[in-house]
Amino acid sequence: SQYTSHAFTALAAARNIRLSVGRTGVCWDNALAESFFATLKNELVSQRRWHSRSVAHSAIFDYIEGWYNTRRLHSSLGYRSPAEYENTAA
Repeated sequence: SQYTSHAFTALAAARNIRLSVGRTGVCWDNALAESFFATLKNELVSQRRWHSRSVAHSAIFDYIEGWYNTRRLHSSLGYRSPAEYENTAA
């Protein structure tokens, strides 16, 4: 509930940050993002030590664009990759 407070909302707005949370008690607002970040942490980030922020940034970009979106199968997409799912939907 601290992330839906007026003070937090005002602070984010003052720094031009768009919040991704909704109302208090709406548990599914960030479920997709939390699932993605848990997967990212489990499959990449926790597996090694990072020598610099830029090295970590590059590795995360490569993971998302080179593996997660193009080859990793997602049960919620009928065991297809996001790229394959979008191609068949289009």
